[in-house]
Amino acid sequence: MLHHSRADFPEGFLFGTATSAYQIEGHATGGAGRTQWDDFAATPGNVAGAENGALACDHYHKWPQDLDLIADAGFDSYRFSISWARVLPDGFGPVNAEGVDFYDRLVDGMLERGIKPAATLYHWEMPSALLDLGGWRNRDVAKWFADYTYTIMSTLGDRIWSAAPINEPWCVSWLSHFLGQHAPGVRDIRATARAMHHVLLAHGHAIEAMRSLGMDNLGAVCNLEYAEPVDDTPEAAQAASLYDGLYNRWFLSGLFKQEYPEDVLTGLAPHMPAGWEDDFGIIAQPLDWCGLNYYTRKLIAPDPGAWPSLREVEGPLDKTQLGWEIYPDGLEHFLKNTAATYTGDLPLYVTENGMAWDDTPGRADVERIAYLNSHLDAVQRALAAGVPCKGYYVWSLLDNFEWAFGYAPRFGLVHTDFASLQRTPKASYDALKAALSERT
Repeated sequence: MLHHSRADFPEGFLFGTATSAYQIEGHATGGAGRTQWDDFAATPGNVAGAENGALACDHYHKWPQDLDLIADAGFDSYRFSISWARVLPDGFGPVNAEGVDFYDRLVDGMLERGIKPAATLYHWEMPSALLDLGGWRNRDVAKWFADYTYTIMSTLGDRIWSAAPINEPWCVSWLSHFLGQHAPGVRDIRATARAMHHVLLAHGHAIEAMRSLGMDNLGAVCNLEYAEPVDDTPEAAQAASLYDGLYNRWFLSGLFKQEYPEDVLTGLAPHMPAGWEDDFGIIAQPLDWCGLNYYTRKLIAPDPGAWPSLREVEGPLDKTQLGWEIYPDGLEHFLKNTAATYTGDLPLYVTENGMAWDDTPGRADVERIAYLNSHLDAVQRALAAGVPCKGYYVWSLLDNFEWAFGYAPRFGLVHTDFASLQRTPKASYDALKAALSERT
């Protein structure tokens, strides 16, 4: 069981769960356009088991059942994402009315169940037609994204509790354009520099679009990863600091300080788009909250290769199914550091936190419960230190399509049988349900 209950958190502290569109909906259904993830998955070797999101969890048809699971657990809010290609199959141009209607019904379904809709406009489904035009390396992507944001929020915006433009800009840019591990699978430093800037520019324009519609409670969601030197040498310390810069400080600094860290610019400045220095007024639009996605830490060592001249080293801590070290102290660190360095009194939310484990229905699920306990402990320590953390979202509601890892990693509070699509709540779901029922 969880050793914290709702009663242990401040009045109004929100508990939620999160998913993303391509990972659960079934992208082949409902008139959605082709995305870069369809292309990436169709390329041999990119996705484990040659799997894709064509069916996923069939949330497109099973959403009432899934919303019932959220409500029955006692969650206050549901962080979901909207597929750009489901709304605008080509990224711009004709609207897919069936797709808009799906999200319209989904939001109404949340409200009918007393669930606060927390929308994300982009969780990595770049329409293929826009990728053909350069995708995130093309500056015009910021305008395309703002137009899409205006289109869908003109319908949904009056009922959305909170909204963030883009989930995890590091994954959108560095992981996908430098490491090549996510769609579009590029390994090119020039594309990376442009993507790392344009993703923030698109964020700013989308915030402007939603403000023009009268929307509020708008934020940004960054994924953060704790970087620790592999040893006590100056070279390892420098490598870990640079990792922190390109993973964490680049995006938070751009959003909240209107600057990029100098150590990262050492490598990226020659490849940045012309005039990038003039875009911070758009990037740093005033926000109502900041969301932190946190999972793990990395041990970092120097490497003699090309910039950034570093490498990851396997650490000694307990690990999840994906080999990610379990390090709850990193969550406490980022909550404290983000408030102290970037956001001040701005509300913070843990917008994703959870673990993959190879589990089946009926087992004790002790690993996931222990993970939740240790990370909720970290939130409690941050709250005790005065951090304005206002909520915590568990990733994820369902076992789902876990991107390049396919369907093997199971992050869900609810087990998904991918043959029958049957949903079965796990012991961690039951533990959260019991904890959330306990009020002062």
